[in-house]
Amino acid sequence: MEEWAERFRERLIEKPSWDQRACTMEPLRDVMVTPTEVIVTVDLPYAEENTIQVKPISKDTVEILAKLKRKVRFDDFGITQYKGEFHTFRCETRIPVPVYMEKMEIRFRKGILEIHLPRKHEYEIPIE
Repeated sequence: MEEWAERFRERLIEKPSWDQRACTMEPLRDVMVTPTEVIVTVDLPYAEENTIQVKPISKDTVEILAKLKRKVRFDDFGITQYKGEFHTFRCETRIPVPVYMEKMEIRFRKGILEIHLPRKHEYEIPIE
C-alpha cells in the first residue's frame, strides 16, 4: 500500500529535473510496451559512452547513470535565477509490466540509450 501511495505521489507532485546537491540532471526518457518486450529510450546528449551504467534496483525499476563529457550550468540554458553545475545524468525508471531483468539488452548510439527488456507472460489467476 505504501509503495502504491509513493507512486501516486510521484505522478501528482511535479519535481525539478535536477539535484543541485548531487550535481545530477534527470534525462528525458520514454517507456514503450510491446507484446514481446519493453523498450526504454533515454536521451543522454554529451554522455561519455564508457561511463553509462544501467542497473536493475528492483523487479520493476531500472537506474541509469552516465557522466557528462563536460559540466553543464544553469547559465547554459539561459536560467539566471539559479546557480549550479551538473556533471552526471541520473534517473530511475519504473517498468510497468513484468520483465526478465537478467536478459536486458543495451544499445547506445548518437546520444540515445535503448534498453530492451523481454516481457514475462506469467499471470496469477486467483483461485476461489
